Amino acid sequence: MHNLALALHEKGYHVTGSDDEIFEPSRSRLAEKGLLPEREGWFPEKLDDGIDAVILGMHARADNPELRRAGELGLNIFSFPEYLYNHALNKKRVVIGGSHGKTTITAMVLHVLKQCGHDTDFMVGAKLSGFDVMVRLTDEATVMIFEGDEYLTSALDRRPKFHVYRPHLALLSGIAWDHINVFPTWEGYLEEFDRFIGLIGKGGCLVYCSEDAEVVRLAEKYAGTVRTSGYGLPQYEIRNGVTWLLNGGTDVPLKVFGRHNLMNMEGARMLCRELGVGKERFYEAIGSFPGAANRLELLARTESTTVFRDFAHSPSKLKATVEAVSEQFPGRELVACIELHTFSSLNRHFLDHYKGTLDCADLPFVYFNPHTLKLKRLPELSEAEVRKAFGNKKVRVLTDSEQLSGELLSVHWKDKNLLMMSSGNFNNMPISALIKEITGIST
Repeated sequence: MHNLALALHEKGYHVTGSDDEIFEPSRSRLAEKGLLPEREGWFPEKLDDGIDAVILGMHARADNPELRRAGELGLNIFSFPEYLYNHALNKKRVVIGGSHGKTTITAMVLHVLKQCGHDTDFMVGAKLSGFDVMVRLTDEATVMIFEGDEYLTSALDRRPKFHVYRPHLALLSGIAWDHINVFPTWEGYLEEFDRFIGLIGKGGCLVYCSEDAEVVRLAEKYAGTVRTSGYGLPQYEIRNGVTWLLNGGTDVPLKVFGRHNLMNMEGARMLCRELGVGKERFYEAIGSFPGAANRLELLARTESTTVFRDFAHSPSKLKATVEAVSEQFPGRELVACIELHTFSSLNRHFLDHYKGTLDCADLPFVYFNPHTLKLKRLPELSEAEVRKAFGNKKVRVLTDSEQLSGELLSVHWKDKNLLMMSSGNFNNMPISALIKEITGIST
């Protein structure tokens, strides 16, 4: 939402906003542009009939006083996805969906298009190197790239966000059950992706991961309705800790690694092909792709230790990330830490899906904060329950972030890598200070 405010401000609109809490980096970025509200809270008296549009964030409740006032005044009320869709109504809409990889694929596509001089509007869910904003809205661009999140649109609209965008060109990276607070059954979750494909415009195209059985089944179902194009794992080699994409003699060294990222890259290549970028030009551009923030993000590196941070929290993401670091550094042990932070990961009925996800780690830690359970109104979990769910006797389960920090500092770090995975922040654990203690490098 704050990135949309910045994008509209950049277009020359007069933008105001409100929230009950505003966190970093939103607070600083809004303040820099003079868009930070004077006070936090809701002020319905500030709304009048001179407002062109009210844009509703996902977490605003249906009984929000400003939302009620906007309705009384008959103002145009849009959800975040609806506003973006209306902006891109006359543009070619490219929507990248899937339970995992969509941020990275979107980032790869945007990186390559920028390198190739293609002008695009976009919305992506992470800060990208080389881009000042996460939302770009212009009158000139003829294409808009959307990261297609399947989470709900708003309190007034219970559709998944990616249903709103109605793509001409779509990608589906994979389906692995997530968001069980919204999609309590696997069948219901799967149905939303089925509907997503059904919303592709006439004459449109679906690019899909051919290594995911459910995605293949859905692609085959719609093969007579839309043009379909599958992708898999490209050929690669790891040489001295660097992954090389093999391309018939003109091999490309990459800054990212992992089988999941290589499949993401192949999906991005096929999307770019549909947008007029050939294979050779794609490979030339993708070699400089640095990755997206919090997606196997390099935090520090010494001769014997490398530290990564990743947004991984669902079972499929966790497993892929741990396996990627293990494969990339076969001569080093892997210390992997996962914070259970989401509603799904803290739900005892879902925990068994994590079985085996940390098996490639030499020293695996699982952390969760009991206070987070209370905030999400979930029953208490025991450390024994969590350990049993992961099905790995090596797993250490901790509920105190200071204890976790102490455990990590006690490790002898020669020829070991550290992987920190969470959609949260380990209860505000000072990770930068921890990394400096481990590597001697300030981050």
